[in-house]
Amino acid sequence: MTERNELAVRLGRAAALSLLAGTVGGAVVLAGQAIAARSREYAQPELGLALRATVGRADAPPLRLVLLGDSSALGVGVERFEETIGGQLAQLLAEAPAGRRVHLSSVGVSGSRSTDLATQVARALLGERPDVAVILIGANDATGLARPADAAAYLGSAVRRLREAHVEVVVGTCPDLGAVRAVASPLRQVLGWAGRRVARAQTTAVLDAGGSVVDLGTETGPVFRADAGTLCHDGFHPSADGYRVWAHALLPAVEAAAAVAYRHHH
Repeated sequence: MTERNELAVRLGRAAALSLLAGTVGGAVVLAGQAIAARSREYAQPELGLALRATVGRADAPPLRLVLLGDSSALGVGVERFEETIGGQLAQLLAEAPAGRRVHLSSVGVSGSRSTDLATQVARALLGERPDVAVILIGANDATGLARPADAAAYLGSAVRRLREAHVEVVVGTCPDLGAVRAVASPLRQVLGWAGRRVARAQTTAVLDAGGSVVDLGTETGPVFRADAGTLCHDGFHPSADGYRVWAHALLPAVEAAAAVAYRHHH
């Protein structure tokens, strides 16, 4: 199933849930919005984007960074590697005072949910072990109305497996889905509510498993709500500006994780 169709089905389910939440009149509005949201053209993964790259001075201390998760871990919505979240994060780490030579890779798959992380963790641990893993997941769990506790349990076990392999882990929790412009109100509010529930459950599970958490919804949601330019043409995936906002939000936690990994190896 393509991500677009998958998203369509999920938005339909979200509308169905809203039937329970509102009146029949409200439900008709929501169903109409879900149909409109389904028929939009959503951004597709740019297969030409390098999923492996090295950024930074040749003499800087190396940092192996791997991204796991959904379309955001790939940078769906932008066309150049430098604009993806991985590209921007690697650049920020290379330019930081404790500049690093970042060996970046991504095992993210567009449309992924937390249940898909087990496969991604196995791929991330093939070959040379990463120092730091950044996981961006939750939006598809929320739009698919997965039970937050179930989604969080899969995420927690992925974090635990990475930690057991001595990889530092930073998780960017479900972003503010109330900021998406592909969907109108009140369906947008329903998605926002679902996203917050997932993010809360994720936070507890990740901390219990020994990972670090960056609450993308709280930290960056207001920016996404205020500035339409943070989303790409489909009104759903971030633009280069949106990924930059996320990269800056993740940076302190990733720098801290990189410092811990460096101490352990030296």
